[in-house]
Amino acid sequence: MKDTERQIDTSSLERPVGPAVRLGWQRKCPNCGSGPMFDGYLTVRHDCPVCEQELYHHRADDGPAWATMVLTGHVLAPAMIIVYELFRPEPWVMAVGFSLGIVLLSLWFLPRIKGVFVAFQWAKRMHGFGSDGD
Repeated sequence: MKDTERQIDTSSLERPVGPAVRLGWQRKCPNCGSGPMFDGYLTVRHDCPVCEQELYHHRADDGPAWATMVLTGHVLAPAMIIVYELFRPEPWVMAVGFSLGIVLLSLWFLPRIKGVFVAFQWAKRMHGFGSDGD
């Protein structure tokens, strides 16, 4: 039987959030898990090159940037206190070291967190991810 002859209502099927979010963290397609989600650093592909899942429906907006700032701050703020209390480095050493740390950690977190946002929206069928074309 051809795929076009078989009509299955996939809009009511449950999509597991946990595996989708893990795949999003890995910057992989939440549907197949093998195709890349991004075309470049932060540009989400129109669709997955492996399974052809449409990915353009996402509405991440400023959420990943906000979550990156919150997470980076919560990781590095205690580290700053610990380094200062244990080693008492010069102020310029603290400023340069932690500025570099903030930039690098933010650049590492941002695409992963954006992948999580897109994968969560896919799993919850938000913003057009729940259409029959999925």
